Amino acid sequence: MRNLKLLLAYDGTEFSGWQIQPEAATIQGTLSSAIGRLTGEKVLLQGSGRTDAGVHALGQVATFVTESPIPTEDFVVALNDILPPAIRVLEAAEVAPEFHPRKSARAKHYRYRIYRSAICPPLLARYVWHYSYPLKEAAMQQAATSILGEHDFTSFAAVDPERRRNEEISNVRRIFCSSWERQGDEFVFTVRANGFLHHMVRNLVGTFVLAGKGTIKPSDMFHILEARSRSAAGATAPATGLYLVSVEY
Repeated sequence: MRNLKLLLAYDGTEFSGWQIQPEAATIQGTLSSAIGRLTGEKVLLQGSGRTDAGVHALGQVATFVTESPIPTEDFVVALNDILPPAIRVLEAAEVAPEFHPRKSARAKHYRYRIYRSAICPPLLARYVWHYSYPLKEAAMQQAATSILGEHDFTSFAAVDPERRRNEEISNVRRIFCSSWERQGDEFVFTVRANGFLHHMVRNLVGTFVLAGKGTIKPSDMFHILEARSRSAAGATAPATGLYLVSVEY
């Protein structure tokens, strides 16, 4: 038995998220099916996390166990020949049996792109949140820096029925990097942490936009964190602008 790790990139637009679902195209389902066609085995790929419908990845990590004699490096070419163009295998490597893409992860890096000009180019529309209304970008940067460090992010977590079964699971996460940067017509949020809750990045972005609109003050972020209530934070930003950039081990 071999434990193989894949480095993946995908355009999430046409998929119903990562997690396999009945009667729906998903990243996990599509990849598992492609691996099964190559190896003749029933495989369920395990990912570093469940990206939502419409969310993209530049560096998702996943593993599967196989008895196939196919050389590890050949999986890259063979899988990319089978997979739709929206999913690419960038690398394949054999890892220790105990390696798990989620449990072994030390940090994850996400990026969120907001397109600020009046007209969004059609070829960008699937990959950014087009928001051309006035925003105080300095206020959004100030709000972003206020979440650095370790906090309880319950206010920024969507209700996840699977997690509620275990009340001992903590919503505390440590943020190593949180910043906004102007890149031409885009305002880009970068965040790196030891883990993320369901919809956490998109809920943070939606709340930072409130600071940009002047609806809340950047200092209100502390009160929102302390409230530990989803209703205290802003709306969930669209999935189109979000990317899983990398996973660290």
